[in-house]
Amino acid sequence: QVQLVESGGGLVQPGGSLRLSCAASGFTLDGYAIGWFRQAPGKEREGVSCIRSTTSYADSVKGRFTISRDNAKNTVYLQMNGLKAQDTAVYYCAAARWLSCANARSLLPAMYTYWGQGTQVTVSS
Repeated sequence: QVQLVESGGGLVQPGGSLRLSCAASGFTLDGYAIGWFRQAPGKEREGVSCIRSTTSYADSVKGRFTISRDNAKNTVYLQMNGLKAQDTAVYYCAAARWLSCANARSLLPAMYTYWGQGTQVTVSS
């Protein structure tokens, strides 16, 4: 059974950092593109970052967020630094079998098949 489980969310002050984890079971992460997405209240889900053989980032997080993967742990991470109030959202990870992160559509939610349940990130003083 394919499963993705996010963790690491929480409440952090502006300028702070969090590291999100996306642990996979039922399949091997390195055979998939893994994306991080977020959805704020009243807004559409948006792509944040993608990793496979390459990585990609939304303009809004470039230079602040870093995606990485530990194949031994079958886990993908999203290190988030310099957090801002507008980063507040539920963060999801997702997996796509036949997708390259070099593809211009790699940050579109519709390209992904498997989804986790999400973890809340709140940036507030």
